Amino acid sequence: MDRLVLVIPAYNEEANIRQVLLEWLPQVEAISPESRLLLIDDGSRDGTLAEACAIAKDHPALIPVTQPNAGHGAAVLHGYRRALELGADYVFQTDSDGQTLPSEFPAFWARRREAAMVIGRRKGRQDGFERILVTRVLRLTLLVCFGVFVPDANTPFRLMGADTLRELLPHIPEDYPLSNVLLSVLYVRKKLPVIWLPVTFRPRQGGVNSLNRKRIFKIGKQAVRDFLRMRKKLREV
Repeated sequence: MDRLVLVIPAYNEEANIRQVLLEWLPQVEAISPESRLLLIDDGSRDGTLAEACAIAKDHPALIPVTQPNAGHGAAVLHGYRRALELGADYVFQTDSDGQTLPSEFPAFWARRREAAMVIGRRKGRQDGFERILVTRVLRLTLLVCFGVFVPDANTPFRLMGADTLRELLPHIPEDYPLSNVLLSVLYVRKKLPVIWLPVTFRPRQGGVNSLNRKRIFKIGKQAVRDFLRMRKKLREV
């Protein structure tokens, strides 16, 4: 029986975390008794961790883990490593803001043996034009920097086989801020089988979006520098 570990990074998501965890836990618990939901609290300053720990008392499949604040990319990497340590056969990642639908997960799980990664391609996005523009610019940037076309590199709805993920993780620098983007590039560059499935992307379900136009621009500039620096390293992968 396959063992799934679902990784959800969270930072100051007290407004969302209860609903998100209670929506996703049935998906995990339905896979197998050994499957787990791994909540990576990225040094939240609100009640995110306390809320998760309270839910875990009634749901043994939920494992709340905390770390000093290091950013979304670092939290995701920490979650992937912990998932592999827990003996996952498959690792799934989504975010804690409630924008994704658990009901769309079974279609991904059903196709898990067909590809190294089954990843969502966001359709009819409801999170604002700026976010859509960021995805389009990122697609072009990856094509220029790495010579690969990646339809939606940063989708927080991805199911990965543990063996391939274990092979690729060492190529991602520690605490890399766009770890999911770089992982997507590696899957495509290595010509690994990847299935893209359309997924719904709702507005944030609660709390405040920490990204504004100024911060998006700053992150974008740094991302291009990081991509150019990583391009040489990835040529050897």
